[in-house]
Amino acid sequence: MKFILRSATMASVLALGVVGAQAADLTYEPAPVAAPVFNWTGFYIGVHAGIGGGKFDGSFNGFDREEDYSSNWSDNAFGAFGGAQIGYNYQFSPNWVAGVEADIAASGVKSDHQYSNYNGGGLNDTESAETKVDWFGTIRGRVGYAWDNVLFYGTGGAAYGNVKSNFSLGDDGGIYASSSDSNTRWGWTLGAGVEYGITKNITFKTEYLYVDLGKTNFDGFSGFEDRDGNTEVKTNFHTLKAGLNYKF
Repeated sequence: MKFILRSATMASVLALGVVGAQAADLTYEPAPVAAPVFNWTGFYIGVHAGIGGGKFDGSFNGFDREEDYSSNWSDNAFGAFGGAQIGYNYQFSPNWVAGVEADIAASGVKSDHQYSNYNGGGLNDTESAETKVDWFGTIRGRVGYAWDNVLFYGTGGAAYGNVKSNFSLGDDGGIYASSSDSNTRWGWTLGAGVEYGITKNITFKTEYLYVDLGKTNFDGFSGFEDRDGNTEVKTNFHTLKAGLNYKF
C-alpha cells in the first residue's frame, strides 16, 4: 500500500511540473486595440490670413453745361487680408461632414486707376479712380468627405464687406469733378478647401473662395452744382488663405 501511495504522489508531482513548465512557456498577448478615428463633430474657433486679387471694372458717365464725358476701366486689384472665424461641424454616415462657418477679416485688397491724355488745348486731361475693400466676411455652409483626420469640402453662402470708391476728373490746372462712396455691400461667395487634423483639437486648413460684392453706384460731383454724373464699380475677387482652428 505504501508503495502505491508513493507512486501516486510522484506521478502527481511530475504532472504538476509538466503543467507548470508549459504555463511558463505561454506568452500573454493582449487583444489588438483599433487606432482612434478623428471626429469632426463640434464647435471651433480660429484665425486665418491670405491674399486676394482680381479685376475691378468701373465706368463713369457725366455731363455739365458744355459737354458729356464717359470713361470705362478695368484694373488689377490685389492685397493681403487677415481675420478670425467661428463654426460648427457635424459628422455623419460615417464619413460625411456638414457645417456652418462665419468669418471676418481686415483687408488691403484694392485697385488704382490713373489716366492722362492731351486734350489739344495745351493741357492734359486726367482721371483717377480707386476702389478698396476695407474689410469683408462670409457666412457659409460647408459639406465635405473625411478620411479620418483629412477633410475635403465645398463651401458657399453670403458675403459682405465695406467697399470704398472714389473718382475724379481734371487737367493740369486741377480737379474739376469728383465723387466718392463708402458703404457695406452684400453679395455671395463660393469655394473649396482641405482641412487636416494635427491633433484631436487643432486643425490646419487651406481654402479658396471667390467673393462677389456686387456693384457700387454713386452720383454727383462734390462742390459742383452745374455738373452731374454716375460712377459704377464692380467688386469681385479671388482669395486664397490658410488658417488654424481650435475644436472644442
